[in-house]
Amino acid sequence: MKALDIIHDANANLWRSKLRSFLTILAIFVGSFTIILNSAINAGVNDFLDKQIANMGGDGYLEMMPAEAYDSFASMISTSGPQEYTEDKDSTNQTAYIKDEQIEKAKKIKGVKVFNVLPNASADYITSDKIEKRYRLNLNLVVDGIDFDMSHGETPNTAEDADYEIAVNEDLAKVLGYDNVADIVGKTVKIAVPSTLKCYTAIKRSECHTIVEAKVSGTQAPGILSMGGSRANLALWKRINAINYEGMPAETNRSYQATADVDPDRVKEIQKELEEIGLKSMSVEDEVGMFQSFFDAILIVFNIFGGIALVAASIGIINTLFMSVQERTREIGLDKALGMSNSKVFLSFSTEAIMLGFWGSTFGILVSMIVGNVVNKVAIETFLKDFPTFQLTIFEPMTMISIALIIMFIAFLAGTLPARRASKKNPIDALRYE
Repeated sequence: MKALDIIHDANANLWRSKLRSFLTILAIFVGSFTIILNSAINAGVNDFLDKQIANMGGDGYLEMMPAEAYDSFASMISTSGPQEYTEDKDSTNQTAYIKDEQIEKAKKIKGVKVFNVLPNASADYITSDKIEKRYRLNLNLVVDGIDFDMSHGETPNTAEDADYEIAVNEDLAKVLGYDNVADIVGKTVKIAVPSTLKCYTAIKRSECHTIVEAKVSGTQAPGILSMGGSRANLALWKRINAINYEGMPAETNRSYQATADVDPDRVKEIQKELEEIGLKSMSVEDEVGMFQSFFDAILIVFNIFGGIALVAASIGIINTLFMSVQERTREIGLDKALGMSNSKVFLSFSTEAIMLGFWGSTFGILVSMIVGNVVNKVAIETFLKDFPTFQLTIFEPMTMISIALIIMFIAFLAGTLPARRASKKNPIDALRYE
């Protein structure tokens, strides 16, 4: 028998019992639909994150801090949006600092090209003349070589003698009173900077604040790393540092953060060596990877549900084919009496199992693509409207083909037991079967 004839006969035999075959295919469809849609979401998320990394550049760029300060640094990247400032007495300064011996050891690590220790800089809140509310300010330093997508304006001037400039994300621009975020470019914002010495004796937090005015150079385009906070240029950063440590001995102005340019091919090895001397580090990929891990955990849960559905579908395939073997016992006996070999009987029923997997996975692919495209359009118009480059689902042909082949293989394995029973039937006994 030719392959096409075997496939044709297998399909014809499947639809002898339309309801039973339909329900089995439906069970396979549920599992394949879940897994294929999840893989498309995973591809969409990874594509977005890869673009974020590619747009930023920064191969071989590391941010370092003492191990004691690492957890608080990692929590700076947040999706919670701007938070209104409420006056409190919490200290804004780190208690862990990079030691001189750590700096010297880090500079000697193979592959470390440039090692820069950053001055501390912390601010309490930011506000504008258009609003009365104040919002907590998570401030980061603009570093040469790291590119951030700007939706309006430009990145702050990094020259040491530049005017004070800051880039804010679009969410912060809106709460500062600029519904049209482009309007904030060139405007002045007010930043409340605490003086550590004054805050020790102040009754109210506001009594130890110095207000620094800075020009908004631009707004960061929506993206993973724009959620990390606003970005100040070096001139503003140093001004804030000077206020933070005004009136205090120079030796108290110790840094808890540093950056390094390292060999891109040795990033992971260098991170391990830094950890050995008490410095934890984070690359651009690590920062983006924090979000990727969150998405991966969610998708794993859904894939588990898809796997459970496929297990249930496998049981359905076994049941369907066993019943088919039972119903076609005399037919099997006649075929074998006419010269059909055991291997061909086995192949015939195995092909039926494979076709169940084929139709289930095919419908799963088609429906998941339809649903995925609809979800994409809804997402772009609603909860992903701030991320125009984020395509939630991307259907990769090779991934879909691979999943379909795996499902067909699972169906084949599920069908081997009933196919083997059919092939072992004695033709005389089969012809006598009532």
